[in-house]
Amino acid sequence: MKPKGSSEGRKRLGRLPLLALGMASLVTGVWGGLVRLPLALPLPGDQANWLTFHGPLMVCGFLGTVIGLERAVGLQRWWPYATPALTGAGAVALLAGAMGPIPLLLVTAGSVLFALVALRVVTMQRSLFTRVMGVGALAWVTGNALWWQGWPLNRVVPWWIAFLTLTIVGERIDLSRFQKPSRWSQPLLLGALALFLGGVIATAWHQLAGERLTGLGLVALALWLGRFDLARRTVRQPGLTRFMAICLLIGYGWLAVSGVLMTLHSPLESGLRYDAVLHALFLGFVFSMIFGHAPVIFPAVLLLRPSFRTAFYAHLAVLHAGLLLRVGADLADWPAGRQWGGATNALALALFLANTVGAFVWPAQAAPPPPGGRSTTGSS
Repeated sequence: MKPKGSSEGRKRLGRLPLLALGMASLVTGVWGGLVRLPLALPLPGDQANWLTFHGPLMVCGFLGTVIGLERAVGLQRWWPYATPALTGAGAVALLAGAMGPIPLLLVTAGSVLFALVALRVVTMQRSLFTRVMGVGALAWVTGNALWWQGWPLNRVVPWWIAFLTLTIVGERIDLSRFQKPSRWSQPLLLGALALFLGGVIATAWHQLAGERLTGLGLVALALWLGRFDLARRTVRQPGLTRFMAICLLIGYGWLAVSGVLMTLHSPLESGLRYDAVLHALFLGFVFSMIFGHAPVIFPAVLLLRPSFRTAFYAHLAVLHAGLLLRVGADLADWPAGRQWGGATNALALALFLANTVGAFVWPAQAAPPPPGGRSTTGSS
């Protein structure tokens, strides 16, 4: 019999390069975003792609790769690892300055495999939460296919929003089984999902009406999560469980803010209002989820023990302080405030990486598993 430690070591070494591809997209995507603010930061060589593809690097290169890797770990099969390999390769091609269809084709192919993984999960467990995440996977495929076909990024973004939002909402639906069901919970959820998805689909034909419906759907989902999510109860527990719940509840607030701003300021083409909507959702909502679940997700991927330290509250506080400043500056047309807000958000991400690595190197407090055990994107 082979020693367990050596087996875990080989798995860890095999997954590290895929995780590194996602981290490279995160770092370069943030760097390019800071240059766009603009801040006087150097770019190595002629890497205009870091600026042009700031959004795709963050959504597809970082989030898509990391979520794809975590899903592959959960299924314990070899073929799902092709998803992070393809999306990571597409992101690296963009980072290297490659133009043309090849990087987009790689990312799109990776998302197609991700959708096949989601279909596999649905066949294994036919339930509402797996179907919701499956629809999210199809939304990612659709958005990437439109991007590959030359659609402008602002018309692709609603599909990427659907991918991430439905992935997170699906996980929260899964966790709802650990509390007493409400007779109104599922009807209200289905109504919110129908409103949101109807809006996203409508953006392909009528941008203004579609975005307004999408925004209303985001608000409806935020209200449902704020009312029925398990985090309302787990926030009373100590340690990592409370930290995760706080991240979730704050994230739901930003989800509602993004929906309101999208409804009020559609159609979203470019400019400060567009910036406010996207960063409220992707930083305020999505990265709140990442901050809350990183102490569970990264150990699951790298086969390490989860650890929690109170220093995690530092990067959470800095993130939301910077985001409040940035969104407020966007709405007030205050360039200096937008720059300071963006720089503060970058600092929060740097603190997040430092605290997360530090928790593995110098573990402080072993974290109990979340209710229901491991999940695809991590849940509390």
